[in-house]
Amino acid sequence: MKPISHESAWRLAARIARREITPLEVMRDTLDRMDRVNPGLNAFVSLRPEAAMAEARAMTEKIAAGKPVGPLAGLPLGVKDLEDAAGMVTSYGSIPFKDNRVQGDSVQVARLRAAGAIVVGKTNVPEFGFTGFTKNRLHGMTRNPWNRERTPGGSSGGAAAAIAGGLVPLCTGSDAGGSIRIPASYSGCFGLKPSFGRIPVGPSPVLSYSAMTVMGPLTRTVRDAALYMDCVAGYHPADPYSLPKPPRPYLAGIDDLPDRLKIAFSPDLGYARVQNDVLSCVEQAVHAFGEMGHRVERWTGRLPDTAEVWTPLIGTDIYAQLAGVLETDRGDIGRTLAAVVDRTRRLTVAELTAFQQLRARLNRELQALFEKFDILLTPTMPTEAFAAGGPPPAEIDGQPIPLLGAVAFTYPFNLSGHPAASVPAGLTANGLPAGLQIVAPRHRDDRVLQAARAYERIRPWNDRWPGR
Repeated sequence: MKPISHESAWRLAARIARREITPLEVMRDTLDRMDRVNPGLNAFVSLRPEAAMAEARAMTEKIAAGKPVGPLAGLPLGVKDLEDAAGMVTSYGSIPFKDNRVQGDSVQVARLRAAGAIVVGKTNVPEFGFTGFTKNRLHGMTRNPWNRERTPGGSSGGAAAAIAGGLVPLCTGSDAGGSIRIPASYSGCFGLKPSFGRIPVGPSPVLSYSAMTVMGPLTRTVRDAALYMDCVAGYHPADPYSLPKPPRPYLAGIDDLPDRLKIAFSPDLGYARVQNDVLSCVEQAVHAFGEMGHRVERWTGRLPDTAEVWTPLIGTDIYAQLAGVLETDRGDIGRTLAAVVDRTRRLTVAELTAFQQLRARLNRELQALFEKFDILLTPTMPTEAFAAGGPPPAEIDGQPIPLLGAVAFTYPFNLSGHPAASVPAGLTANGLPAGLQIVAPRHRDDRVLQAARAYERIRPWNDRWPGR
């Protein structure tokens, strides 16, 4: 039997339901490990140990009394520090917000709590989630459990480090350009970016202009993510973009991947460069789908490179959050982030129209692709994890890449809204995780989970974690 620190969420939930272990024992073990491991990772930046223990004690008593509890009853939960958890500070990794204590939960956190999860604390992020590595001037740098000189990725880097480091079995994430899938790839976790609108965002004082950000899970296994999704997916009036709850639970259909799918594999989307040993890991992972009997075909098409669209569009969302403090607190805000917001202020209607035209072209290309194929496979990241303090790589195997070339495979699917997940594909020559990205037609989150689960069954990874 796995120790609590590395048990999958769904198995731990089952053990609690069978009364083999109590939520109080789980929380005590979690906080003890946090004391020992978190200082070296800096995955969590704030904790609520007394409140978490009290909630675990109350949950233990409730179970002992035979009262009904939710499917996540007693599971410790990490909340990304871009998202609200009642009574805690949401700092966005930014000095001007260091005292931003909130009174309510986000929709996602509220639903996880209602299912029985217990919030342990907040996980670290880059300032306003803007970079693919986790470092800020308020809380410092988060390190990768596989190699503490490397980054766990970003922006859900603290969450990924917490999962891989055996701190908690579930963490919330968000993804506007790869922020779930990047750290999942670099840290060897499972990360799902759902379809746009699948999990409600907010409540928020302003609606997103970019329509790229989604909420989602970082977990140890695919079943964990399906369980999580069943607890949080579905319409909420605070988010007019949110989608209705799917008619069938994700967990109920997790093992129902159809036979003989037609699968596209693109090693580069027509424009990306990939580190040689990362690509080798990915190609071996792709081969697993052929072993299952699916028809895998190398896709030789090319998606339009939408890097020039992504940065200014995400800048519109960051501007909405920073506009009130940018001038008064500019010295406490990262210069790169401030420059992006300044550029956003100067955007013209003509430029915004051009961005949306390119976005529409991307959508047409993906429509054509998914008319021929059931799913698309790509590398998740072009490289292994780089230095913990950055910067992202400017070259791959000696060849220069553009700035967003370091995240070339993730941001297109935020612009398009398609569901995408990262599964562990193996280890590079340096012993660092590489990820395989699974993409499905829009709103087919079930198909992504099914494909990931089928892959997990023949290429299991949950017995291989750093420090074990």
